[in-house]
Order: sequence, then structure tokens, then C-alpha cells
Amino acid sequence: MTAKPTPSIIHHFSSIEDPRVNRQKKHQLQDIFFISICAIICGADNWVAVEEFGQAKEEWFTEVLGLENGIPSHDTFGEVYAAIDTDQFSVCFSRWVSDLANITDGEVIAIDGKCLRRSIDKASKKAAIYRVSAWAQQNNLVLGQVKVDDKSNEITAIPKLLARLDIAGGCNYH
Repeated sequence: MTAKPTPSIIHHFSSIEDPRVNRQKKHQLQDIFFISICAIICGADNWVAVEEFGQAKEEWFTEVLGLENGIPSHDTFGEVYAAIDTDQFSVCFSRWVSDLANITDGEVIAIDGKCLRRSIDKASKKAAIYRVSAWAQQNNLVLGQVKVDDKSNEITAIPKLLARLDIAGGCNYH
């Protein structure tokens, strides 16, 4: 039996290990994820904007999450995201988005690779970052994405991406 899809951010991200030291935790990890994801969906594009969004909606977030220490600072958001396992977060994010998508039989899921803008670092001699994404066209929704390994190509990343998605019954090959 397959689990019933749920749109709950807290449910989907609860499996991520909290890398912080216990005595320094003023905010629950899932609250940080919930606030930041809501802020980013609403257009926040940096940690200061995420904090400002949280403060603007603090009453609602406190009601929904039961915040005891208010909205985390922009430094807290940045430090948490810098410390978490990004692969684990990516898997949780893909599963959450997959549950949000209302994939219908025969929907086209486009797989596409892109180079991230401004990701090349010539000073450090680091190559540009490439990602492969799955896009549900009918829902206008990115279902997931994975980074292409260095010295590899998009074709090797596609099976990793597909393994993260629950698209059974949603694929028709032509």
C-alpha cells in the first residue's frame, strides 16, 4: 500500500538530521524550513528577506508553529542551510513537491539540464555547476533536481533524479 500524499512541509522535512549543537538551538529545525520555504515561495531571495518575511507574518507563523522564540535571524537561516545535508534536503524537497503535484495520466514530465548562472569560479579554478531538473508541464512545477557530478554529464544524473520522484503511472514513452 502506498502512503497517501501530503502537502505538509513539516512531514516531508522531519527526516533531516539537525547538525546544530543542542545548547545553541533556539528554533526547531522544521520551523526554520517551514518559514524559509514559505518566504522563498513568496519571493524572498536572500536570508535577510526571509527574516523580514517571517517578521511580517510572525503572528501567523506563531499560531501555526507555536514559536517560542520568535522568528529566527537571517544569520540562523544561513547557518542552518550551510550546515544541513543538501542531498537529504533535496530528496525531501522533491518528495514534497511530488506530493503537491497533481500528476495526471499522460502528463508530460520534461527533463532538462542547465548550467547555473554565475556558478563558475575562475579564481578558484572551479567549473560551472550543472543541474538536471524534472518539470511537470501541466502543473508548472519543478518536481526535483540533482547536481551533475563533476567530470560527468547530464545523462548520468537523470537516473538519480528519476529515482527521487514518484511518477509511477505518470509516464508514457513515445
